[in-house]
Amino acid sequence: MEQKQIDRINELARKAKTPEGLTEWEAAERTALRREYVDAVLGNLRGQLDNTYFQRPDGSIEKLRKKEK
Repeated sequence: MEQKQIDRINELARKAKTPEGLTEWEAAERTALRREYVDAVLGNLRGQLDNTYFQRPDGSIEKLRKKEK
């Protein structure tokens, strides 16, 4: 996500707090931008976790696996 998009999210958040509020179009834009931001953060987190390893007390190294339900 680009800084320009993050700045727009912040701009819309500030405007939402004013007495005039957001127009319907701006509210939809804010929702879409927030969803894109959350998806980007989760994607980065998944990427980090995919490259995470841990070392057992016996010295063996294992890749972090998805928790089974």
